[in-house]
Amino acid sequence: MIELVFVACFGITQQAPGVCEQRRLLYTEVTPLECVMGAEPELARWVETHPNWTIARWTCRYLDTTRRDA
Repeated sequence: MIELVFVACFGITQQAPGVCEQRRLLYTEVTPLECVMGAEPELARWVETHPNWTIARWTCRYLDTTRRDA
């Protein structure tokens, strides 16, 4: 399983840093290369449905089922 991990930030202005959150989209039938090739259009669609949010960075990686987020 591949995950597209991205950091989305809300309300970034020159006066305020905004709030950033890490988000994930999971894919079961996708290779890492397919994730990378499809990430920008997928993130563009995400931004269209989430006004005032911007994508700060993103990566594709294998899902680490041993990792636990705090």
